[in-house]
Amino acid sequence: MTVALIDSGFGLLSTTGWLRHLAPELDLLLLLDPDGAPWGSRTASFVTDRLFTAAQLAVQRGAEAIVVPCNTATVTAIDALRERFEPRVPVIGTVPAVKSAAAIGQGIAVWATVRTTSSDYQDRLIADYANGRPVARVACPGLAEAIDHGDMAAATEAIADAAERTPQNCDSVVLGCTHYPLVAPEILQSLPAGTTLYDSAEAVARQTLRRLDRTRESHSTMGSIDVVLSGRRGNLPTGAHAYPVGRALAAAGRVPREILISAVTRSPMAAPAI
Repeated sequence: MTVALIDSGFGLLSTTGWLRHLAPELDLLLLLDPDGAPWGSRTASFVTDRLFTAAQLAVQRGAEAIVVPCNTATVTAIDALRERFEPRVPVIGTVPAVKSAAAIGQGIAVWATVRTTSSDYQDRLIADYANGRPVARVACPGLAEAIDHGDMAAATEAIADAAERTPQNCDSVVLGCTHYPLVAPEILQSLPAGTTLYDSAEAVARQTLRRLDRTRESHSTMGSIDVVLSGRRGNLPTGAHAYPVGRALAAAGRVPREILISAVTRSPMAAPAI
């Protein structure tokens, strides 16, 4: 069984890692778009066109499910993609884990791309699931691009800028771009002690397996991982090796649980004053 994952860049790594951990027997088709990246700063029509082109190629290659581990693409075109391919091919999108954060946190910040931050989709998500809690919308220009390029200096600068614009009363930060979990340790270091990060990659992977009626883990075989780069056969870009999950996927084995970012990641609390 083949599952396709579509994103402009390394945002698909976390969800791919979870699928490779939970169901390593699946054949995975990773469709990245280095020629069109980053999607987070592109127009809606551009993102939609690139997403549909990749999805059509995935179906032609035998994909039995399409996963969009990209918040920007989800908020821009997931409804149109489902209308085109479902019910024959399930389409699973990605949305920020606002509901989970609202169930626990007091003040919430959503870190996301410029396009996602300004989208009506995110506004509706916050209205529906924030339970009336204050939500700060924090755009993170340049962060996804820095992650794709493995430029940790630029990533650190973008993280520091976003942290400075995050209200001090936000004890919960929702990672509203699938690239951001790759630098979760650096994000936590930039925020006050005790801040909790919320990510949706594990939930998206588990939802994919539910849609495929594959809720039981089966590790009897090891599936393949094929990569398509803007329509061309290729390999996982070497920049992915900068991240533990990227290195694990390149090794083509089962991705170990310990290198994956959990749905809820909390920084250590500051030691009490004595």
